[in-house]
Amino acid sequence: MVQYSAGVLVWRGDPGAPQFLLAHPGGPFWRDRDVGAWSIPKGLVGPGETAQAAALREFHEETGLALAAPLEALTPRTAYRGKIVTPWLAHADLDLAGFHSESFRLEWPPRSGRWINAPEVDAVAYFDLATALDKILAGQRPIVAEAADRIAARG
Repeated sequence: MVQYSAGVLVWRGDPGAPQFLLAHPGGPFWRDRDVGAWSIPKGLVGPGETAQAAALREFHEETGLALAAPLEALTPRTAYRGKIVTPWLAHADLDLAGFHSESFRLEWPPRSGRWINAPEVDAVAYFDLATALDKILAGQRPIVAEAADRIAARG
């Protein structure tokens, strides 16, 4: 069964030098990973929920930040294990001092019987295009590249 997720890629700055807001996943598995580990804030689309509503909900759950900017649909992409990611683009200069993430329960180490609470996201940051392409998960690089092309076309 195919899973569907939706998320928001926020950018700020000048169209000639945009910066992209990425989220670092929380939990012990991701703790010491950086390059190729970051993501757009995203999550699963719930039953009866639109992709846009899910993207906004997940953005708030993972960042704690309020996003009031209009959303521009980007091309849905097939990501890890066939999951379909529906991304949205928004232009906003958010104050990251208000960042906080919801948490989830995780058995750690795996099959140990020990459960911990971990944040869904442990950090958010704005990155220039080259750095964002370096830090983001490989399956999400086309999302950032498409966003950069659209922003550049606005000149």
